[in-house]
Amino acid sequence: MRLKHISVLNYKNLAQADLDFSEKLNCFFGQNGMGKTNLLDAIYFLSFCKSSLNPIDSQNMMHESDFFMIQGFYEASDGTPEEIYCGMKRRSKKQFKRNKKEYTRLSDHIGFLPLVLVSPADAELIAGGSEERRRFMDVVISQYDKEYLDALIRYNKAMTQRNTLLKSETKVDEELFLIWEEMMAQTGEVIHKKRLAFIQEFVPIFQSFYSYISQDKEKVELSYQSHAANGSLLEVLKENRSKDLIMGYSLRGIHKDELNMLLGDFPIKREGSQGQNKTYLIALKLAQFDFLKRTRSKVPLLLLDDIFDKLDASRVEQIVKLVAGDSFGQIFITDTNREHLDQILQKVGSDHKMFEVKNGVIAEMNNNSEG
Repeated sequence: MRLKHISVLNYKNLAQADLDFSEKLNCFFGQNGMGKTNLLDAIYFLSFCKSSLNPIDSQNMMHESDFFMIQGFYEASDGTPEEIYCGMKRRSKKQFKRNKKEYTRLSDHIGFLPLVLVSPADAELIAGGSEERRRFMDVVISQYDKEYLDALIRYNKAMTQRNTLLKSETKVDEELFLIWEEMMAQTGEVIHKKRLAFIQEFVPIFQSFYSYISQDKEKVELSYQSHAANGSLLEVLKENRSKDLIMGYSLRGIHKDELNMLLGDFPIKREGSQGQNKTYLIALKLAQFDFLKRTRSKVPLLLLDDIFDKLDASRVEQIVKLVAGDSFGQIFITDTNREHLDQILQKVGSDHKMFEVKNGVIAEMNNNSEG
């Protein structure tokens, strides 16, 4: 799937943008805070029905504006046109449409436009809590497996209901607990099985990207931990209910799964330098791209937001070689450093567009422009 044109109104600091894109490489150059990331976020919104940075839709509206609108015009590999529209008025529910027909469930859209975003916010995958790493697995698997997404939605609903019972100040009938625990166990075991299969297939892909970017300087590993690996999840939930009643929430379940990120034999959170952490995250995301390409039989869009900071020249060079190759489809890349972008353009050749972003205004630059 290729994004040919985007129209944006009142999204964050972008009052209005109407842009035609190259089918290979689109570069956005400008200082921090000018709106480069906001444009990538608008493209992300069209794939995931939400912002990558702020899940509260109304807060993505331009200040003092009453609505925002994002419209993307895509073309499938067979030439079929696709139009995706998202609009929201203040104090109203957002509308999401494909070819002018509104979705009844936003989850039906997830995976239709596969996309991988690499951004500074990815640092939370290493530095943040386990929920960040679970979200990483969820985002990848949900884009190619509808059964997984459905199980995840049902699991979270059941856990919310069980937590409400755990907080109850009056005694709750055990049968009520069992209804929600059985749903958590049933859906949790589906999620666990699919996460386990994903990690087993994903790790070698991730390791090969890391090895390429670092030029075999370090070894990396991912390992998956889950309460569902210890036998029946229903038994785990029942056995832990008395402790959960004291705490007022569920202490066990697949909502506590962990994805351990290792550099050598140690957690990268503890051992990694800034450059190693950045390499680890970029390798994770490029592996995510490769994995989705294999499983979806669609080439995802690749969004690279300010990814070269804190990397030495040799690692930058390796990444440039990778993204300039034929393995990747349409790429959107931002940087404050014009040299990085020029370096990539030299590798990619002719099919590219360069845009300058200044105070929320995006203008296409001539290919021979000095910026």
